[in-house]
Amino acid sequence: MLRALLPLAALLLGLSPPVAAQTAPPASPEPTPSVRGQIALTFDDAPRGNGWAFTGAERADALIAALADVGVDGAMFFVTTGNIDAQPDGAVRLRRYRAAGHTLANHSHTHPWLWQTETPVYLADIDQAGDVLAGFDGVAPFFRFPFLDEGRTAEQRDAVRLGLAERGLRNGYVTIDTYDWYMEALAAEAVAAGHDLDMAVLGGVYVDTLMAGVAFYDAIAVQVLGRSPRHVLLLHENDLAALFVDDLVRALRAEGWEIIPAVEAFADPIADHQPATLFLGQGRVAAIAHEAGMTPRDLVPEVEDEGVLRAMFAQFGLLP
Repeated sequence: MLRALLPLAALLLGLSPPVAAQTAPPASPEPTPSVRGQIALTFDDAPRGNGWAFTGAERADALIAALADVGVDGAMFFVTTGNIDAQPDGAVRLRRYRAAGHTLANHSHTHPWLWQTETPVYLADIDQAGDVLAGFDGVAPFFRFPFLDEGRTAEQRDAVRLGLAERGLRNGYVTIDTYDWYMEALAAEAVAAGHDLDMAVLGGVYVDTLMAGVAFYDAIAVQVLGRSPRHVLLLHENDLAALFVDDLVRALRAEGWEIIPAVEAFADPIADHQPATLFLGQGRVAAIAHEAGMTPRDLVPEVEDEGVLRAMFAQFGLLP
């Protein structure tokens, strides 16, 4: 691990901005006195195509094995159903996740931006994904907005919220946003350039960066809610996750986090709170904090800055 080397203290300087009057939902008891908090793992965009380290089938094998190795079940895979037919074994892979004890949920059919899509078209895309997912068992009634984009007007935001409720779907929000997708892109860039990646260093950067995000959003939650909620961590079904999710789970547990099934995390009281803000792309905790008066610049960690991540990869020799 690179925890002693990474300049993570500098990345976490923005954790204590002033907070305005609380408008958040009521607090609930901590899970247990001995546990720092609870967190669930969720993976977007399944089933993805071949990556820089694995084929799609190899990635599924690696993810299933890694999660089993650290005793995690009940992870939630948010399915972009248009990906299923694009992969020769897409449906098989989803059923393998289910057989391993994980859950599926709706992530749209074509992965559109809401703000660029007419509301009826967007809802029809959700319906198309739902029709495809009806052929699978173990599909939980959650929809995760692609790009975490819930629209740029209150009218569209509220229309889609109503549409989800009419379909019996709940918002598959996150509380801890990450840029794991950008780290994946940087690793792919390095491999495409013929760069020899040091996998131990890459794993350390991946885990420590995600742990910095966990600390950032949990600190905001404690300030605004007065507690650590049952967190929902955003990951993607990508090669970095397949390689290092077991290390991430070990790091979380070492800091007192209990890994729980996603359906349990979505039972937290914040699941019933619809933030009255359009600042929704950083997840539910950041949205509640913005609603309570915190400014956007205080709600985005530096580990979600592409320039910071690229510089970090270069610093540790992970880019040419």
